Amino acid sequence: MARPFDPAAGSAPSRRQVLLAGTAALGAAALSGIPAAAAEGAGRAPVRAPFTLGVASGDPLPGGVVLWTRLAPEPLAADGGMPARPVPVTWQVAEDERFHRVVAASAELARPEQAHAVHAEVSGLRPGAEYFYRFRAGGELSPVGRTKTAPRPGARTDRFAFAFASCQNYPEGFYTAYRHLADEDLDLVAFLGDYIYEGGAQGTIGRAHAPAAEIWTLADYRTRLAQYKSDPDLQAAHAAFPWAVVFDDHEVENNWAGDISQPDTEPDQDPAVFRQRRAAAFQAYYEHMPLRRAQRPSGPDIRIHRRLTFGDLVDVHLLDTRQFRDDQEVTPAERLDPARTILGSAQREWLLRNLAGRTARWNILAQQVFFSARDFTAGPETSFSDDAWDSYPVERDLVRDHLAKASNPVVITGDVHASYVADIKADFSNPASATVGTELVGTSITSGGDGVDQNAGDAVQLKENPHIKFVNRKRGYVRNVVTRTEWTADYRVVDYVSRPGAPVTTRASFVITDGEAGAVPR
Repeated sequence: MARPFDPAAGSAPSRRQVLLAGTAALGAAALSGIPAAAAEGAGRAPVRAPFTLGVASGDPLPGGVVLWTRLAPEPLAADGGMPARPVPVTWQVAEDERFHRVVAASAELARPEQAHAVHAEVSGLRPGAEYFYRFRAGGELSPVGRTKTAPRPGARTDRFAFAFASCQNYPEGFYTAYRHLADEDLDLVAFLGDYIYEGGAQGTIGRAHAPAAEIWTLADYRTRLAQYKSDPDLQAAHAAFPWAVVFDDHEVENNWAGDISQPDTEPDQDPAVFRQRRAAAFQAYYEHMPLRRAQRPSGPDIRIHRRLTFGDLVDVHLLDTRQFRDDQEVTPAERLDPARTILGSAQREWLLRNLAGRTARWNILAQQVFFSARDFTAGPETSFSDDAWDSYPVERDLVRDHLAKASNPVVITGDVHASYVADIKADFSNPASATVGTELVGTSITSGGDGVDQNAGDAVQLKENPHIKFVNRKRGYVRNVVTRTEWTADYRVVDYVSRPGAPVTTRASFVITDGEAGAVPR
């Protein structure tokens, strides 16, 4: 991995500055090695300034990654400002950011029915190696992205660094945390859901949602995703590292569950109407994410759960806790029904098979909603979130028991706009029971505004849930460095998001030791 910027080295540019300046530094003349298939058709007007949404890579494998961009000279226009015809786009992958050592190059067609998005699945690369990539449409050159392939499964791997983030409500804050994340030294970014918000909120900081209403149609979802993708700090974080993404609820609608929309008076109370809305949301989501063809949706259905492996050190199981869940609006007694599911039977069996087979030294469940028990009420009475695994406790306990048999299980979570560290207990009702794993919950990038250290209810949570070790409500992300002997989680936060320019600090650090479940403060 490239070394992070060292302030002691003088005025050397940061990784973010290098990547975003790539277009100007390289120039079109450097692209002589790109196949001629990229040329615009004779007599057709060239597409100008199409790379307004940046570039991204994702889902690294030992031999390659998927590269993404979308042509959109007018990103908030219904058609992105593109002609209603396919446009050839070429890409290059090189071992150096100057593209002197190009190792792969080819062409794709950006098609109007796919919002002129490009998903190039590159193979034949070296495992565990750093690469740089770029695109060209006609005479226009994209920014440069940096990516890295995964080590071979089973290959000795001594270090894996990644960050995870979630919940980036555009009108509620500036994405300053991503500017800092882009300058970290990472192998991967895991995004755990709520990449967009579907409502029409306008906010008070000059970042109003477009369109200025709740989104419903394919054109709406494309516009909203393009607006979020236009943020330069988010673009920098995408360009700096490969990402592995999963969605939560707001990519479609708040608190949806399976074919059931949020209870309200909208037309999608009809499950057939909601499935149409979900199909539009999934189509636009795929068009804007660095996902492989295996994740391409079919109408209202998408397979987003999958596993990424990084040598013999880390397995990442990316879960879907929305698409197959039973209705979360149930009574306290009904939540104990053993038939209730948040994963669906097929995904659950896939996960349990993976955990029962050969696994890496550290096993990660990358997912959306709070996994551990979380009682909000002081005293003998209890209350739990119906939007979390607490609403599906029988299945949660089944997954927990299988996790306990795997090597070094760690659950990483988003959704709640707060940072938590929790011991996963063999019996959450018995604080003296064995600790069998660790849950690390990341705060939001911006959702909830500037944030505070703690709110009034957090003292109750800490008292009623002794397995919860830490709560903080500042904004930011979690940086993780995983070695053969320990996992260090740094909670990186900014003091404000209501204006740009906040510095980043490490609010707390926790360590998990190989073979010892549970995290302790560093």
